[in-house]
Amino acid sequence: MRERIPHEIVASVLAGATAFIGGTALNLPTWAIFISWAAMFLLGAKPTLRNATRLWATMPVGSAFALVIVFVDQNVGTVLGEGQFAKNVVLGVVILVFNTALMFTGRVRVVALVPGMFLGFASFFAAYFGGFGFAPGNLWAAWVSVVAMNAAGPVFAYLSRRWTFPRRSGTDGTGVEGHATGTDADATVGTQAAAGLQSDPALARS
Repeated sequence: MRERIPHEIVASVLAGATAFIGGTALNLPTWAIFISWAAMFLLGAKPTLRNATRLWATMPVGSAFALVIVFVDQNVGTVLGEGQFAKNVVLGVVILVFNTALMFTGRVRVVALVPGMFLGFASFFAAYFGGFGFAPGNLWAAWVSVVAMNAAGPVFAYLSRRWTFPRRSGTDGTGVEGHATGTDADATVGTQAAAGLQSDPALARS
């Protein structure tokens, strides 16, 4: 594939456009777009609906666990006393419990992408304690705001590739670059199959 417009330019234009999302009265955490945008490319060189769905399923769950941790800490954080060490002990126990629950939740197939949950987990803390959201200081406003921005990331990742308007190119008249056609393709497949048979340790032992 050859890009008609360089990916670097398209991605930068889209990145600049986020200023019009965050620079509003809603005070949205547009940086959360970049987190899931980058995650799409960590999952593969080409953004796919499958990988987008995996992030859309897991990032809100991670943010929900973070919301619960903050809520519990706000309500029982001083149960051992007002001192900083006592508060730290309580917070440590709360994180231990809910972080363990988060990781066990990853055993469920639909939310098996545990790193995706942790991206949402960290995004919520940054949004809430950073004062982002349409109602700064409100747990649910922070959650809704960060989930919406995280959800936009895969869309930006897709557009950053789609709007390069890629076209197929050939180098030797055989069609798509790097792909042979006709008899040559059959010969290539046959050669690869033979090489695979020779290198298969199971077959070598038999």
